[in-house]
Amino acid sequence: MASHIVGYPRMGPKRELKFALESFWDGKSSAEDLQKVAADLRASIWKQMADAGIKHIPSNTFSYYDQMLDTTAMLGAVPDRYNWTGGEIGFDTYFSMARGNASVPAMEMTKWFDTNYHFIVPELGPNTKFSYASHKAVNEYKEAKELGVNTVPVIIGPVSYLLLSKPAKGVEKSFSLLSLLEKILPVYKEVVAELKAAGSSWIQFDEPTLVLDLHSHQLEAFTYAYSELESSLSGLNVLIETYFADVPAEAYKTLTSLKGVTGFGFDFVRGPQTIDLIKGGFPSGKFLFAGVVDGRNIWANDLASSLNTLGALEGIVGKDKLVVSTSCSLLHTAVDLANETKLDKELKSWLAFAAQKVVEVNALAKALAGQKDEEFFSANAAAQASRKSSPRVTNEAVQKAAAALKGSEHRRATNVSARLDAQQKKLNLPVLPTTTIGSFPQTVELRRVRREYKANKISEDDYVKAIKEEISKVVKLQEELDIDVLVHGEPERNDMVEYFGEQLSGFAFTVNGWVQSYGSRCVKPPIIYGDVSRPKAMTVFWSSLAQSMTSRPMKGMLTGPVTILNWSFVRNDQPRFETCYQIALAIKDEVEDLEKAAVTVIQIDEAALREGLPLRKSEQAFYLDWAVHSFRITNCGVQDTTQIHTHMCYSNFNDIIHSIIDMDADVITIENSRSDEKLLSVFREGVKYGAGIGPGVYDIHSPRIPSTEEIADRINKTRKYSEVKPALSNMVSAAKLLRTQLASAK
Repeated sequence: MASHIVGYPRMGPKRELKFALESFWDGKSSAEDLQKVAADLRASIWKQMADAGIKHIPSNTFSYYDQMLDTTAMLGAVPDRYNWTGGEIGFDTYFSMARGNASVPAMEMTKWFDTNYHFIVPELGPNTKFSYASHKAVNEYKEAKELGVNTVPVIIGPVSYLLLSKPAKGVEKSFSLLSLLEKILPVYKEVVAELKAAGSSWIQFDEPTLVLDLHSHQLEAFTYAYSELESSLSGLNVLIETYFADVPAEAYKTLTSLKGVTGFGFDFVRGPQTIDLIKGGFPSGKFLFAGVVDGRNIWANDLASSLNTLGALEGIVGKDKLVVSTSCSLLHTAVDLANETKLDKELKSWLAFAAQKVVEVNALAKALAGQKDEEFFSANAAAQASRKSSPRVTNEAVQKAAAALKGSEHRRATNVSARLDAQQKKLNLPVLPTTTIGSFPQTVELRRVRREYKANKISEDDYVKAIKEEISKVVKLQEELDIDVLVHGEPERNDMVEYFGEQLSGFAFTVNGWVQSYGSRCVKPPIIYGDVSRPKAMTVFWSSLAQSMTSRPMKGMLTGPVTILNWSFVRNDQPRFETCYQIALAIKDEVEDLEKAAVTVIQIDEAALREGLPLRKSEQAFYLDWAVHSFRITNCGVQDTTQIHTHMCYSNFNDIIHSIIDMDADVITIENSRSDEKLLSVFREGVKYGAGIGPGVYDIHSPRIPSTEEIADRINKTRKYSEVKPALSNMVSAAKLLRTQLASAK
């Protein structure tokens, strides 16, 4: 019985690749050092899969930065600004495209479908020249073969590559990217010919865009591309892999009738509806790669349930044509549970990281072939049962409170303009008040204090004293700069989600559960395993301490429920919205406690609201409805005089502007420095928005300091203090300049 893995994490079990990359970028190690770390990681992954009994082991899913960038390199589609002169693309050009260099900016980065992974977006136009410029796919196939592992080379398919690209600067926005198909297919043919010559028997093309809402001309592009490639592919087994959702009926028809294709891969975790299409007809003699093991979460598979699904599919496609697989690449989950020393035994039995998922895939394949490992299956069944019945998972009071939410809209009693009037009477702010988003730079010293307190090396008194000093410094700085609404700087916080999760019940934390976000940057999502509640106040102590240091309003700073949800590994035993409502109730308690403690401006960040947006139009309204409702739950109980802010990261929200208005915050602060007013235009053009808007005028992700004039013109967390202070000073000057202009205009 055959087994298959769609792709595997590249960073290594202890982020070995991250540290090797950063050392190379800092000039502390050589290209050879970096290549050695990478080769060792690849070899250990291939060996691990081979030892586990996996038949179809992927190669070329490793990357030094990103798989779409690797494809851009393969096609030689380097934007002119990098002055690439041809030949095999090396680290210099590759990392310049990914990260920019001293003279030119990086290529744009955007989210990979609805995951928290980001890819480098190809910039293409009618004059882009394509040539076979990176032999990585073939080199990695040969490298594995020399180690005695015959792999399946994985390449982003030509149609998805183009559909995920964007027109380069200066190219008409209406330019048809698909018109480049005939220009890139010759390079794909060269790659295929080389793989064939090297002895490859299978090749995997990832075409995940097939799960999106596509127009008929986009579907026709798949038919055209694969019939063009058909003769080159003859003699090879070709797998087309899809993931992240079910495949719509029209796309399924197109996909299953593609020429020269041997097998089709589907995600049955996020796209179970595809099973109905398969029952309605599957091309005879073709392979079905059944993605039953979740590549995007950390829960152990329910093996008995998966076996049922596989049994039903086997009846349709035949025993020798069913391959057990992961739902998508394991890139989106943590690497290895073996490195988790702090999780208790019960919780650990409920989990499976990438290394454990490989074992699950093989166990299912063997069971189908009649070699069921009874011991493995019964341990799995016991763990599933303990998770269902554990008192740690279910909290009656929380279930009741969440059920009681049904039937109310949870809106504040008065409308936003009346509230803003009441708030202004109380807060007495100038026209164009100034504030910051919240976190001030974290010094090395500060990180040390937090680390030592966590390790019980310093007393609580010493810790509080150190944090208090830092807050006092930040308050003084803002007063000197004459900022109107202050923040305490968040010196006590490690992360905007983890800080809250550590104080809520129902959350667990890993030591090495890192997942790649982009390049060398990894995130460590908390695990939500049970009903969520707030045992005691989380931020009130620090916020009221900070408020006592100044007569100006001090903002309370919270992370919103939707962001906490979207940046965590979420329990899969109840709908996501139920978990979100539970988190909302916990944050509501906190908001009301802050208000009681005389904190009158409270910011509830929803940086990741848009990240959870489903891929398909038909499912988006339902998501936006419960996400926005969750936000309103957090602050529906406060008085009119309490000002609720929310903050949104830069993301294209023209399409969700009505939902943002429906959040009914008093003030929304949005990133406006990078997209140069593009975002603000939404609020001007025909949308009635009565609340306050705070356009962000200083981009914290860039070391550049904008001038007073530049900021004034516009109005019309990772930086150093040396950059923050002058930028904030310019922001206040700009506001004052505009106040005088507005006053004289009156």
